[in-house]
Amino acid sequence: MSQNVVVLVGRILLSIMFIMAGFGKLTDPSGAAYMINSAGWPAATALAYLAGVFELVGGIAVLVGFQTKIAAYLLAAFTLVTAFVFHSGAINNPAFPPEANGLLTVFNGLMMMKNISVAGGFLVLAAFGPGALSIDKRGA
Repeated sequence: MSQNVVVLVGRILLSIMFIMAGFGKLTDPSGAAYMINSAGWPAATALAYLAGVFELVGGIAVLVGFQTKIAAYLLAAFTLVTAFVFHSGAINNPAFPPEANGLLTVFNGLMMMKNISVAGGFLVLAAFGPGALSIDKRGA
């Protein structure tokens, strides 16, 4: 398989999560707004919609390879912020039994590591480019 096809597949895989998450936030921001509010940030619903637009547009940009370097750096930063702000602590919901909070804390840690890894993928994409099968390389 050619390197350009591999990079295209990588862009597709990196973008799917953000396109789906962005679309989900735009159609139902309540879950994201709850997490944003729980972190103590103001205007949670507005920030959820803003995050949704950012994820959707950034994900599509990476998917098609448009302004890939900028999109990849921005999504790497966004992913690191969300890792450390929303996925770095223990879950302690008083409505849940301790066992459930423990399991959710484990999942939260996995989400943090996933975000850090995805940020690494975006940094590689930003550094090495979107490959020949992209809008960025179409005019080159």
